[in-house]
Amino acid sequence: MVYFCDQMSSRFFGRILLVILPLIFFQCRPVSPYLDMEARELASGERFDSLFFGFYLGMPSEDFYSRCWQLNKQGLIREGSSNTTVHYDVQNFAYPAGMDFYPGFHDGHIAEMPLAFKYDAWAPWNRHLTADSLKIEVIDLMEEWFGDGFIEIRNPNKGGSNAFVKVDGNRRISIYNQLDEAVKVDIVDLVVKYQLDSLAKAQTL
Repeated sequence: MVYFCDQMSSRFFGRILLVILPLIFFQCRPVSPYLDMEARELASGERFDSLFFGFYLGMPSEDFYSRCWQLNKQGLIREGSSNTTVHYDVQNFAYPAGMDFYPGFHDGHIAEMPLAFKYDAWAPWNRHLTADSLKIEVIDLMEEWFGDGFIEIRNPNKGGSNAFVKVDGNRRISIYNQLDEAVKVDIVDLVVKYQLDSLAKAQTL
């Protein structure tokens, strides 16, 4: 009888441990540096809306087009490929390169600004002009524009290489390879993004 009770107790506590140990492991796992950064910055309530060339998150669409017209007159920008983007000839890179951009609008205001960088002479046989080499220069430029603080994160779904991310208040900047030829930079207003995500989720309920 005692042996039977001991067996039952061992099985009972064994099952309890199977439930408790994964929970303990989950609770003790280190918080993702990126998620920690995002939560901290959003909780601050600060807004960082500045972008570049006088553009900013929340900028009305008509002001964006007016600013583009001014910069075009100054010779700083021109129409991009297929007339669907704005093109800027990047200065001070090791090799001539271009940046194409066009914002995403929500309710007539800039909510995100995707950028695409590429060396002008990129070709599969020019191995010194790959996205990995370009990304180093893009990171330096983004730090010049937005300051230090980018962290490297694992990002297998975007070009097969790690991404670099920085969050300041509501503004998130992500840098990652696009295949072997280009580097993408996504600048997003997280407050607007999460509002839209919540709205879309509510509409599916």
